[in-house]
Amino acid sequence: MSRRSELAAGLAAVQERVAAAARSAGRDPDEITLTVVTKFFPASDVRLLADLGVRDVGENRHQEAMAKAAECADLELRWHYIGGLQSNKAAAVAGYADVVESVDRARLVPGLSRGAAERGRDLDCLVQVSLDPPEQREGRSGVHPDELLALAAAVADAEGLVLRGLMAVAPLGADPEQAFDDLARLAERLRADHPDAGVLSAGMSNDLEAAVARGATHVRIGRAVLGERP
Repeated sequence: MSRRSELAAGLAAVQERVAAAARSAGRDPDEITLTVVTKFFPASDVRLLADLGVRDVGENRHQEAMAKAAECADLELRWHYIGGLQSNKAAAVAGYADVVESVDRARLVPGLSRGAAERGRDLDCLVQVSLDPPEQREGRSGVHPDELLALAAAVADAEGLVLRGLMAVAPLGADPEQAFDDLARLAERLRADHPDAGVLSAGMSNDLEAAVARGATHVRIGRAVLGERP
């Protein structure tokens, strides 16, 4: 089987899973965007995915993301930066990313704002909120839920940044349904202050159904489309 055929099969299977989950939840499948996470896979795979109709691509390592975005600059893609972000790299990430999904502390905001200004276009941002229990938060990304609204306000007030919504990852070894129930409540709280911040990025290869059932507008899928990482 050619690599294009492998990707086409994986993509079709995930699209059907998303559509089935949406129908089960009484939602329109077209409401849900599939972001294919291509970390560790070559730019040639990105090109094949683009040829198969993928428009949203996710990366979580700055150097790799920057190189792929440059190599695929001729393609009409929307690049999502989804990994943990160092404040000294924030401006550089804003130079190529169309969406930064992992804004989890206020120290990132000035750099992202500066990078957006240098690029000359607004940058869509999601606040990454932690769903982890306290004993698991060490070393994991995400703002504490109690600090969510303050960080969201800082993003919304920053020049060149557009607050679009929330991103989260289900806790390790936990019930994703409960975690995404909590996330849905946080999203509702956010929209009370920021009605236009309706994006909810949640759900990966193992738990996309639970996320879609609880309102995810974007799912981030790597392995189920691309196979095991090299």
